[in-house]
Amino acid sequence: MTNDLIAKAAIDRRMAEIITPVIEDMGFELVRVRLMSGKTETLQIMAERPEGGIEVDDCAAISNAISAVLDVEDPILDAYTLEVSSPGIDRPLTRLKDFEAFEGYEAKLETSELIDGRRRFKGTLAGVEGTEVLINVEEGTIGLEFDWLVDAKLVLTDDLIKEMLRQRKAAGTINEDEFDDIETDSGSEED
Repeated sequence: MTNDLIAKAAIDRRMAEIITPVIEDMGFELVRVRLMSGKTETLQIMAERPEGGIEVDDCAAISNAISAVLDVEDPILDAYTLEVSSPGIDRPLTRLKDFEAFEGYEAKLETSELIDGRRRFKGTLAGVEGTEVLINVEEGTIGLEFDWLVDAKLVLTDDLIKEMLRQRKAAGTINEDEFDDIETDSGSEED
């Protein structure tokens, strides 16, 4: 069963039903699917490995596999562009495990109903308790039922960027020799 965070609209849920088995057979997980309207509709699919991370070649392979299935199923009537990508650094959080994995990082959450007079919460993720997502906001720690969430994403912070780079380095997906030294704002490289 796909939740609203992964697939919101009915067409998105239908797409998720079609593409999830394809993605999972290839060893990946569906993070999010959205059919975006525009001059040409874009089917945007975010995927990653169960342990996190995905490479450009993986995205291309997933794109080819999904295209083949969608040609047969043909759920989208008009012409569309297929876009397969990684969730990115300031990624959407769509599964309970995402809220656990990114405990300690800043996030913005939005609920379907008003909770204590508001729908939007920004704070530091504090893990998961049962089916509740815990977040530290100014007033203290609050628990929001996972099912109440309609939008959730990480906030781009220096800590988050450092952690993502550390993970990619640990996974061997970054070769530091390919990068020039990064200049800091002060212009010096002393830390």
